[in-house]
Amino acid sequence: MTAELIDGRGIAGKVRDEVRSGVEELKRKTGVVPKLAVVMVGNDPASDVYVKTKEKAAKSVGIETRTVRLGADVSEKEVISLLDCLNDDESIHGVLVQLPLPEHVDPLRVASAVDPMKDVDGLHPDNVGLLLIGAPRFVPCTPAGIQRMLVESGVTTEGKHVVICGRSMIVGRPLAALMMQKHAAANATVTVAHTGTKHLADVTRRADILVAAIDQPEGIKAEMVKPGAVAIDVGVHRLEDGSRKKGYRLVGDVDFEEVKGKASVISPVPGGVGPMTVAMLLVNTLKAATMAVRPDEYIDREPVDIQLLSVG
Repeated sequence: MTAELIDGRGIAGKVRDEVRSGVEELKRKTGVVPKLAVVMVGNDPASDVYVKTKEKAAKSVGIETRTVRLGADVSEKEVISLLDCLNDDESIHGVLVQLPLPEHVDPLRVASAVDPMKDVDGLHPDNVGLLLIGAPRFVPCTPAGIQRMLVESGVTTEGKHVVICGRSMIVGRPLAALMMQKHAAANATVTVAHTGTKHLADVTRRADILVAAIDQPEGIKAEMVKPGAVAIDVGVHRLEDGSRKKGYRLVGDVDFEEVKGKASVISPVPGGVGPMTVAMLLVNTLKAATMAVRPDEYIDREPVDIQLLSVG
């Protein structure tokens, strides 16, 4: 058996087309062009690549961008002061702080300083809480992209066992909350494994859908995967490879060559989750702009199931 590949680039292209149409419609009806502000602290080379990718993607769908680069020695107070200015700027609809931040800058304080109505990363405590109770305003981009990939690939999640390896606030925890929602694109039984999980392979082998976000190059081996499972790879790592023109190759958290012979569906690296993350950032930015100019007309939440607030 050879796993079916999820075409993250193709699905992301479809999402970008949808956003481009939405941007054109918003501009035609209101004269407003969505604008995204990206704040980068320090000079991490990988972060610089990610920021440029986001700028290029935004431009391709008609979203304006403003990137502010701060030195690695900037104080936390100065970062928050900048965010206050971006929050007050009515021409800016979405604000994103590129991670990671320098060690002396607290990511939770920074996330909390972003206006929750402009928080296109979905990391403000208000937005995290809304996701948890089933009324999301902004879903973090990578979990949203994973869900859209599964839907577009015809993968059923209802009643399935989803095992997520990794409990970060960017991927693991919000994805768990998303996959527990009571609707057709979720409604799964969710297990979150992490560095404190004993006998990890015993846990991962129970997964119908296995999501790897462990930050370990090729850490998920075939022996850890149930035959016929769906494998979603969130990791991106650069490994030296003298046989390649660039001198390196990109791999994920899943050992692709091993697992593709055991899984039924697998997302590749590159070309899987990465493009979807950027695409869903564009979705959130358009949503933020729409809510800012047409708050009474914008309805995009499923009602909260009140029973879920009191029973399992």
